[in-house]
Amino acid sequence: MKRVASQIEPRMYDRIVIAVDGSSEAKRAARRGLQLAQVFDATVNVLSVVERKALRLTETSDEKTQLRERGEETLTEIENLASELGHPVTTKLTEGRPAVQISEYANEQDADLIVIGRQGLTGLGRRLLGGVTEQVLHRSDIPVFVVSGGDDDGEIEADYSRILITTDGSENAEVAIPHGTAIAQRYGSDVHVLNVVDLQAAGGMFNAGGLEKEFLERLNARGQEAIDSVANKIEESAPDLTVETAVERTASFEGAAAGVREYIEENEVDLVIVGSHGRSDLKRQLIGSVASTVLRTVDVPVLVVKRS
Repeated sequence: MKRVASQIEPRMYDRIVIAVDGSSEAKRAARRGLQLAQVFDATVNVLSVVERKALRLTETSDEKTQLRERGEETLTEIENLASELGHPVTTKLTEGRPAVQISEYANEQDADLIVIGRQGLTGLGRRLLGGVTEQVLHRSDIPVFVVSGGDDDGEIEADYSRILITTDGSENAEVAIPHGTAIAQRYGSDVHVLNVVDLQAAGGMFNAGGLEKEFLERLNARGQEAIDSVANKIEESAPDLTVETAVERTASFEGAAAGVREYIEENEVDLVIVGSHGRSDLKRQLIGSVASTVLRTVDVPVLVVKRS
């Protein structure tokens, strides 16, 4: 279903903090963050943290110096990247627990957004959130833009032609709407709004195929209400945007995240925006949740916005 929705272009991001650690994925995240900052004319602060645990493992002052120099080299690399893109940045090297330092620094800078790379692969190749990334998501009340390694080298211009906002009908989706709308207006994106009916959760592990027709219709109706609510709010603030809505079913044992992932692939989505519970419920919300599984398994950026 397509809807046509104005280029009000709200200024959503005034200050962006980019966290880097010297990895190729962090550099890719930095490029994405810098490109986003250009579009929103945002101030950028780049932070690199020398992990205190690594410093404790050193045995000589030379080894400590090498760790700090590596951090400085990382920042210099991002400064050069920013210079290539023509967007000035401020850099800082600090020491401590990375997630703590990133979260505290973002708060000190009154940041509107944290940009960070998704890290880590198991031996089986299943993508996992890195410890630092996951801890930042737990700790920070500031929206976090998570960039995966993906298939390209990150040197192309970011194109968010299709943005996906997921909704389960809860208040979580509400906090994602302004971010999705602002980015879509800046990039001229189509906005997709998706609800996934999880048949396994609805029907039980061994009864997903035997759900009553009336029950399925009720689930679909609830999903339709959820996406219509989000679409209507987008249209109220940005009536010139194109909004597409969909209710999809999945019987996968991976749950609703499998339906989200399939929709991303089939519709060539470029950016996913998910709402999350506030800090008190974040561990339960992210670990083992739809948001967590999407973050772990898709190769497009995911913006996580917390509900206060």
